[in-house]
Amino acid sequence: MFVRECNIDDAENLVQLIGKVESSSEFMMFGAGERSVTPEGQRKMISHFQSSPNSTILLAENNNNLAGYLVVIGGDVKRKQHSALVVIGINEKFRGQGVGTLLFEEMERWAKDVPLNRLELTVVCENLSAVHLYKKMGFQVEGTKRNSLCIDGKYFDEFYMGKII
Repeated sequence: MFVRECNIDDAENLVQLIGKVESSSEFMMFGAGERSVTPEGQRKMISHFQSSPNSTILLAENNNNLAGYLVVIGGDVKRKQHSALVVIGINEKFRGQGVGTLLFEEMERWAKDVPLNRLELTVVCENLSAVHLYKKMGFQVEGTKRNSLCIDGKYFDEFYMGKII
């Protein structure tokens, strides 16, 4: 298993991975089939991120199969360029096998070179495995967003978490 930056040629495989993650996770922002993710759209996003000094997409790869992704979305305005939003997704087959840890470790190395000072993410409070991972990686709960998501008619709170590098 290794982690690398995403490139344009990864667009189709990334689309498939995003679809697998969204269809197998009950706590992602988007549910299965809820949005249209296309290879062309991914190519545009990858290209945009490649030209952005404080944004990237990292991929965890195992035997030529994508196991997970971590997206870092850096701030565009001058006063927010030191900060980035983090989004992670791991293929169901690879959950609990250290993929998230590898992605976060590589992201932190990358972030220090950028340099970024602050990383942020949100997570459904009931997603205990994700909350555990984020705390293990040094993120702290900074607040709670009440009734932040409505999934299948049920409201869920989200933790707002941050990490100063």
